[in-house]
Amino acid sequence: MVGRKSRKLRTIFRLTLPAADLFMSVIMYRLKENGRAAVILPDGFLFGTDNAKVAIKTKLFSEFNVHTIIRMPGSVFSPYTSITTNILFFDHTGPTEETWFYRLDMPKGYKHMKLEHFAPAVEWWRDRKEIQLDGFGKAKKYTVQEIKDRNYNIDLCGYPHEEEEILPPKELIQQYQEKRASLNAD
Repeated sequence: MVGRKSRKLRTIFRLTLPAADLFMSVIMYRLKENGRAAVILPDGFLFGTDNAKVAIKTKLFSEFNVHTIIRMPGSVFSPYTSITTNILFFDHTGPTEETWFYRLDMPKGYKHMKLEHFAPAVEWWRDRKEIQLDGFGKAKKYTVQEIKDRNYNIDLCGYPHEEEEILPPKELIQQYQEKRASLNAD
């Protein structure tokens, strides 16, 4: 019996897919009508736009209600891995209409997550509102059409980062020479 199911799954899902893609595909295949799931997946699944990932996410959003995605801090599973992860919450009750994204920040002074560090997410879950923090979305709701328009790149509510300005080579050299000249003058 196990062998037959295994062959059937291999037929349905190509074994060339990354583990997270296969894992997600099997969960979707096995989730019963009205069933609920919470799955921890790496960032690559969220922002991947290769054909396989887009096909999986198209099916996910069209057949399941992906209601919430919580972005975890990068160090949540350290020292075991540095891979940034997310928790996808979805159910098999119908297609997605809108999805909430929430960014869970690591409290200052901590290197590892503790259960009490999830309290802000739990509090937000009970009373969902959009939150802007330092010009970045900490919590935001997107319609399924907005997600489709992004080609299912659902890397949303990311961590704040300074944008690096990339200058043309001539400008960069000129800035360098000006700074060097001012340092030499001092």
